[in-house]
Amino acid sequence: MIGNIFINLLFGLIGFVFTFFVTYSNNVLGTSLLRSLLGFIIWFLLAFLLRWVLGFIVYQSSPLDEQDVEGEELGAKLDISTPNEDEELINLLKPKPGQGSGNSEGFKPLTPPKLVSMKDPEELAKAVRHLKEE
Repeated sequence: MIGNIFINLLFGLIGFVFTFFVTYSNNVLGTSLLRSLLGFIIWFLLAFLLRWVLGFIVYQSSPLDEQDVEGEELGAKLDISTPNEDEELINLLKPKPGQGSGNSEGFKPLTPPKLVSMKDPEELAKAVRHLKEE
């Protein structure tokens, strides 16, 4: 208990000294001491709050002294095993008997339609001149 308060007092003293040196250059001695005292109280309470929160987190995360059925600690064993799926993978890779490997004709490249105009070049030139004038 005394060690706990000593840690809080140490943090409060650090806050006191820090606040005093920061405020002493701009204020009179009385104002600096008053603000340093407020800094001591705030840092003391913050240390108390921080230690309480950290203690709560550590208490929650610490393993309880429970043991599983075999008498070992919980989480001591990690069983990482996957089921054997080799047969399924082999069956997926094999071609099915009635399916074959696609078309029996072989490879046939794609032949897209040609984008060529069948109009007279003179007529196209007139259209371009007409659009240029507008």
